[in-house]
Amino acid sequence: MMGPLAVVIAYLIGGIPFGLIIVRLMTGEDVRASGSGNIGATNVLRTTGRLAGVLTLVLDAAKGALAVWLADRLTGGSMLWMSMAAMAVLFGHAFPIWLKFKGGKAVASFVGAFAYLAPLPLLAVLILFVVLLAWTRYLSLGSVVAAGLFPVACWMILHPDWPLLVAAAVSAVLVIWRHRDNIDRIRAGNERVFQFRRTVK
Repeated sequence: MMGPLAVVIAYLIGGIPFGLIIVRLMTGEDVRASGSGNIGATNVLRTTGRLAGVLTLVLDAAKGALAVWLADRLTGGSMLWMSMAAMAVLFGHAFPIWLKFKGGKAVASFVGAFAYLAPLPLLAVLILFVVLLAWTRYLSLGSVVAAGLFPVACWMILHPDWPLLVAAAVSAVLVIWRHRDNIDRIRAGNERVFQFRRTVK
């Protein structure tokens, strides 16, 4: 009984729209009405500034870690339920019930959840992410490639049981799918490069 409860809690935690809340508190505005309309850290950074962007990033990652940690505690360390909680918190961020199922791209929550579940594979793909970002300046490209290779990194480094491998694969597909518009823009050559400052007036 505690396993399903942990998954439900993870989904609800994932749905907390920190980007929306932070921008509303700092400016009184709705971040969904500016920039890309996304509630994630990148759009918060572009529309509101570094402090808001970093806070959103940290809190979105923290809710990923918190969801898996709670599942760990509630289920006595069951890898099955922790893996399901990891997926649930990402789906909660991407499709939050509080915002009519219109959420973010779940990258930060992905990092938080798997920092708890699979830190070494995550570190490996984060290094690749940083290299790609420095080389191309496309945040979205780094996110998509890192997410796509994460299940491979899990398999190569950890040789995990199937629940973690399935969670890694499903989460990777979700992140890539949420970036489908960015992928189209990269192919068209008009994707915005990353800048660590406000760029939307």
